[in-house]
Amino acid sequence: MPKDLLADIDYLILPVSCREGMRRWIEQGIEPGSFLCAVIRNELVEAFIAADTYNRTAMGYFCLFLRHEAPPECWGSREKMDAWQRLRAEAREAEP
Repeated sequence: MPKDLLADIDYLILPVSCREGMRRWIEQGIEPGSFLCAVIRNELVEAFIAADTYNRTAMGYFCLFLRHEAPPECWGSREKMDAWQRLRAEAREAEP
């Protein structure tokens, strides 16, 4: 995915405490904490268990963000998460 497309992603719908972790995930493929990993893998039960009270109440915003802002290749399953992490690592290595 071209870097300029990643720059157009609007993270403002997410809680402030999760914006940087999601940005690092999408732009660099750096794995976030257990809550965001569960959200990214589309593992609802695990996400609710790992969420603090604030993120639990904001769960709908994470769904909206993933559906409307995040590249579909970067979320939805463990396999997609693994593939995205490899893809972004290769992109980082290719940068001058």
